Amino acid sequence: MTGRRAGLAGSLLMIVIVAVNLRPALAAVGPLLTEISDAFHLSGTAAGALTTLPLVFFGSYGLVAPFLRRTPNGETLLVSAMALLVAGLLLRLLDAPFPLFAGSLVAGIAISIGNIAMPTIIKRDHPSRITTVTAIYTVAVTVGASLSSGLAVPVEHLFDATWRLPVGLLAVPAALAGLLWVPRARRAAHAARSAPAPTAPRGVAALVWRSGLAWHVTVFMGLQSLLAYVSLGWLPTICQSRGMDAAPAGYVLALSAALQAVGALAVPVLARRTRDQRPLVVATAALTAIGFAGVTWAPIGSVWGWTVILGFGQGLGFATALSFIGLRAHDADVAAQLSGMAQGIGYVIAALGPLAIGALHDATGGWTVPMIGVLAICAALNVPGLSAGRLRFVGAPAEPAAQGVNSGISGHIPN
Repeated sequence: MTGRRAGLAGSLLMIVIVAVNLRPALAAVGPLLTEISDAFHLSGTAAGALTTLPLVFFGSYGLVAPFLRRTPNGETLLVSAMALLVAGLLLRLLDAPFPLFAGSLVAGIAISIGNIAMPTIIKRDHPSRITTVTAIYTVAVTVGASLSSGLAVPVEHLFDATWRLPVGLLAVPAALAGLLWVPRARRAAHAARSAPAPTAPRGVAALVWRSGLAWHVTVFMGLQSLLAYVSLGWLPTICQSRGMDAAPAGYVLALSAALQAVGALAVPVLARRTRDQRPLVVATAALTAIGFAGVTWAPIGSVWGWTVILGFGQGLGFATALSFIGLRAHDADVAAQLSGMAQGIGYVIAALGPLAIGALHDATGGWTVPMIGVLAICAALNVPGLSAGRLRFVGAPAEPAAQGVNSGISGHIPN
């Protein structure tokens, strides 16, 4: 038992090592964007594209995966993702606009591969701890984003360097993560050669894409991600429009990100106390709506309290959405295709959010109409979420065995 626990702990550590690399390529650019724009004489539109380009491609691999003749194993995908991420980060360092944008695109594709491979590995290696391991994975993603955005400018100033130093340094942990996964990728490839031929990805993909439950998981993923990126893109601006200085407005966003980690960790704790995930969905929608409304319309002095509510609610939503991929998939093959579908379509939906809210703000000259739209999306989140939260499987009969369902839902770690 001790050896098994050590093996599970090692597997979890390897997941965390990759997870902390899945957002810095995007998050570190924000604090450096003005300097980068000045260096390359970028317009406002071009500067905005530099940050949104990776996001648009966050789910790109998921849209390609159903057409592959054979799905690569998860370990190989993670090694490939880290290699591409290193390449994308280094491309950005070249002194020309084209490689700057090409590197952002490559980084987005790399993150897409990691995003989609990870839930499959969690489903396969931790089937009775899906919510717990997914929560830890989510926290690692959040911490990676927070550290990279918070340390980018201080590192630049500490070494009296330019923006290229903090961006280039991000390639070091990505390369380390890829190298650490190479032995596992080799073992997985060797095992695959001696194993029976896997189910054709196209057949599994057809089953998943025809599933109503899979579409509910996908839409929930997309809508909660949309709300998260609206927060990321517009929360400081909303606070500044209400009279807050730029620095405190940035701290509001940092507090929201920190509370997302707390919300993610709360998912397995709360899941143990409920029969399924529907209460988590309702809590996500309600807390997110309350937080947005408070930040927008309550007295500005109370913004910190509303930010705590908003961040916690969005953390619940992100961890729940990722957990749905493993919890609702009948097996690892289905999880691979469901992960690709949910994140491939979901991040396209998410990318539209900040653009739509910005357009509404420009059209109306204020935040009332855009925030009413945000609250409507919070309410709509319940529709796919309540369906995705019921105890059912994609790719299996509608009445799964109670024992299997309970072991996958609870996130319980046996003694």
